[in-house]
Amino acid sequence: MATVTFRDETATGRPLEEFALPDLPDSISARELVRLRVREEVARYNAAPTATYNGLVRPVDAEVELNGYRMGAGRWIDWERQADIADQAFQRNGFLLLIGDRQIVDLSEEIDLITDSVVSFIKLVPLVGG
Repeated sequence: MATVTFRDETATGRPLEEFALPDLPDSISARELVRLRVREEVARYNAAPTATYNGLVRPVDAEVELNGYRMGAGRWIDWERQADIADQAFQRNGFLLLIGDRQIVDLSEEIDLITDSVVSFIKLVPLVGG
């Protein structure tokens, strides 16, 4: 079983936040890895809801803030819906997924978590007028 560190980074590579998940399989598809990350961050939010959700993708009806997404009071998030949104965001280049030193371009790609235990997510912001 592998332990993986999920890390959010800026486009310049500066780490923003990270958390580790133990006991993952040694090999997994990139899609399953993204879904695991989303499931974990939603579970953490749902266990102790706050006014701001700081996750990979914006929940439906949440407002964008500087450091996350403003949520309604006591709002519960459906992890499966968030995982589907993350899948769509990846397809639209909403974020980059880096495993070790390489970029993943296909979510069906199998990842060896024993060799590559750090997974970096870089959110991309659309250019104004572009």
